[in-house]
Amino acid sequence: MSSPPGPDGAPAPAPAHLAGREKRRPQPATDSALRTSQCIQLKSVDLNRVIKLLEDSNSNNEEDGQLETLKKVVKQYETGLPLKDLAQIFKILNLCAEKIQDQEAFIEPTCEILKLCGLPFLKKKLSDEVNYTPVTLELIAQLGYLMRVPSSQVRIQICKCIISFYHTEPPNKQLAGFHSTSANYKIQMAELGGLAETLVLSLALVENQLAEKLWVLKALQHLSTSGVNCKLMMKAHAASRICSHLNDADPSGQLLFRSSEILWNLLENMSKEEIVNQLSNLECIYALKEVFVNLLMHGFRHYDRQLRNDLLVIATLIAENPGAPMIESGFTKQLILLATFNEVKSHNPLVRGLKLTYSYEDFELKKLLFNMVAVLAKDLCAVQLLNEGKVVLALFHYVKPNEKPGVRDWSAAQYEELQLHAIATLASVAPLLVDDYMTCQGNTRLLMFLEWCVGQDPFFGQGNCFHGAGGRGNKLAQMRYSLRVLRPVVSLCDEAVNLDLCDQGAINQLLDILKHIANKSKEKEDAIVLEIQTDILLILSTLCENDLHRKELFGCGGVDILMPFMKMDPNKLYSGLGHNRLLFSTLDSLWCCVMGCYITEDYFLRKEGIFLLLDLLALKQKNICNLILGILIEFCDNSKTASHINTWRGKKDQTAASLLIHLWKQEDLELGVKHDQHGRIVDAKKPLVGSFQEQQGVIPMSANCPSTAIMEVSENMRAKIYSVLCKLGFENLPGLSAKDFVTLAVIRRYLDFKVGEVWSELCAELKEEMFRPVTPDEEALKVISEASENVGKMVATLQTEMLESQQHQELQEEKKVYSKIQAIHKQREMVNKSWEDFLTRTSNYEALKKAKRLQEKSIEASRSKSRRQNATLHSTKIKGLNTTIASGRLVTVESTPSELTGGPLADTDLALRKLSVRGGALKKIKGVKVLDPLKKDPVSVK
Repeated sequence: MSSPPGPDGAPAPAPAHLAGREKRRPQPATDSALRTSQCIQLKSVDLNRVIKLLEDSNSNNEEDGQLETLKKVVKQYETGLPLKDLAQIFKILNLCAEKIQDQEAFIEPTCEILKLCGLPFLKKKLSDEVNYTPVTLELIAQLGYLMRVPSSQVRIQICKCIISFYHTEPPNKQLAGFHSTSANYKIQMAELGGLAETLVLSLALVENQLAEKLWVLKALQHLSTSGVNCKLMMKAHAASRICSHLNDADPSGQLLFRSSEILWNLLENMSKEEIVNQLSNLECIYALKEVFVNLLMHGFRHYDRQLRNDLLVIATLIAENPGAPMIESGFTKQLILLATFNEVKSHNPLVRGLKLTYSYEDFELKKLLFNMVAVLAKDLCAVQLLNEGKVVLALFHYVKPNEKPGVRDWSAAQYEELQLHAIATLASVAPLLVDDYMTCQGNTRLLMFLEWCVGQDPFFGQGNCFHGAGGRGNKLAQMRYSLRVLRPVVSLCDEAVNLDLCDQGAINQLLDILKHIANKSKEKEDAIVLEIQTDILLILSTLCENDLHRKELFGCGGVDILMPFMKMDPNKLYSGLGHNRLLFSTLDSLWCCVMGCYITEDYFLRKEGIFLLLDLLALKQKNICNLILGILIEFCDNSKTASHINTWRGKKDQTAASLLIHLWKQEDLELGVKHDQHGRIVDAKKPLVGSFQEQQGVIPMSANCPSTAIMEVSENMRAKIYSVLCKLGFENLPGLSAKDFVTLAVIRRYLDFKVGEVWSELCAELKEEMFRPVTPDEEALKVISEASENVGKMVATLQTEMLESQQHQELQEEKKVYSKIQAIHKQREMVNKSWEDFLTRTSNYEALKKAKRLQEKSIEASRSKSRRQNATLHSTKIKGLNTTIASGRLVTVESTPSELTGGPLADTDLALRKLSVRGGALKKIKGVKVLDPLKKDPVSVK
């Protein structure tokens, strides 16, 4: 075995127990050659002998030899530890650690070996990283277990070694034939070896040792950048262990800084719920409260304020957990006090000398405190504390325009952001503290602020913050959040609040705002404008419901505002901007603000509002059909409504009755109701039962629980369709086909079928529970079941008759069509025969004479045989005339126009020059017109 060279280049003397074994080798030629070489090769130390030496030696006399040998090992591997020697090196490290408790001299070599572990490991082959992975995992995990060594130097060096994993610098020299492992190799091995979990557990060993604790936290800070390590740390309850010691004494402030960084890394890489659950205990919350208050009162540096805000964010996350003892720790009361002390004067010693500056960090603190109040409002146990802290009064301090900002005050952009944040918080707090809201004259303040929002005062919103979206250069953001406060307060239906609101003219003011917004947003609609319109309509619905006087205040002007919303382009319903919510709120306003007041109802009908409702119903959007049908049922109480519904026509001239029946068919299809191909009833016992209801069967329930048959009424639209058709009447419905009448027969008997279904369900439930009714009840149930079944059979028979009648009618119509076709063909044959006879008469003179004789004979036969005495007979015949048409004494002959024949001199010599141009002599005689002496009408003869 050779020993590493000494400082002067000569070999160091070998230990006594190795004398005689060592074979000296010649020294290199020059020292400069060794120093300038990039790869060195040393005389190797037998690691197995070193291990045996450390295991067997018990006497103190051999301590010097062991230390000297360890120095040789350190010197040999000063450029890095090869992967193949890691197992032996760490065995040596463990043996040294065991000796430290009795022999402090081993502290230094142990630290030196740990320094070597911080250098990149060396590999000879590319496959060494994979081949030595199991060994490396185990050995790196040993670093965490070495924290049990009772030596501050060793513990600090272990932490430095772990930190070096993330800041590795390759040595200037390497052993010949070796290369450094990849930069992330040690980090991956630390993750797989569970080093982070062990290091968290070691915090218990260094609780009272500040320096060691800081180094452990620094190492954990590096390890917590990995999600895998964060998971391991959470197994060891790292969040609660670290947070509970935030308030430990540390003049340097590093403990608080590193602990908060670790907590933030855990929050970023792990589930927030899991971390918050670990932090939700009194010990952690007490420590967090003490540190936060200390930084708030005594922190003056930029860094202190940032750290204070970071801790407040963590406290907010803890407050979101309902099980966190925030109230029990007193932290909630302090946070409420800090959120309101600027706006509401307090004599509490905590805030007596406290002043917030107008720096960015204090601005962020103010917003975080508002956010904390909104979170605390979700816990009903904190409502009393919010009341005592006068939170509503403090938040209303910002419900006003920033009229005269001072020099030492928030900037315009900062005040706007705080204002919007305060109003948004007020929306969460005001419904919980209605008495405080009324004491602060909340309705008056909000209405005045809304009046300012639509006013013409010069104001240019910055719109830079989260709550200021869409409010740049206008007051839409302020209006939006003011309405967000008003809507939940009104929805409480507190009569005192709503009466006070209406007495101040809120209905007319809100309608004016809707008009103002509608005029401003004609060209472009965005989500903010749609939300404002939706909120106003919902507020009006709540105010006007069940109050006739308020509906009259809504009046015709309100109806005029609703009409354009009902004419909305159906394609916009899927835009994602909120048109669907606006349509729902419009229909809700129609139901609550218009119906029940005859003046507004009649005006709505005159404006053809029913047509608009049916147009929306024709879209067949299931989410709005139910609501529209409910509105139609209520409107049908007005005697004028039925005529409007029957007058409406949709696409392809569809009537309202046809539309309602189509919706019924669609419902039956979705429910899986059994019908044959023509729509007739298949099961007379269960004509309305769907497939899902049938599969579910009968479930025995208590008497106060509605059964499936009853629940089904509210789960689909069939009951409402039946109600509308009942209002319209089942007779003389226009625009229905035979199949529509088949479905209408079922609809007409819907109530009978539903009653029968309930009785059938009752019988099945008795059978399921194995109850036998008394004989009279059993007979009554049997009669009821038979009656219900008979109704079903009767309807099925009626449907069959309707279909047969329709089929017979179709056959009759078909016969009529065929008869018409035959008549047309016969007429054509007669025309053709007449034409042939005409050709025969004109081309054959004998045929003409024969036709003339037949005509005369027919005329003679048609004359009366009886003649009066002394009667004078006048002959109507013209001798020598062989025509078969009725003729008179005057004959008009139509000749070819002179433009074609050339005139009367066409055949003379004078016309010879024109023959080539005008076409020559007479070409065609069109016909002869014979004037009847009685009628004076010309008769054309061809």
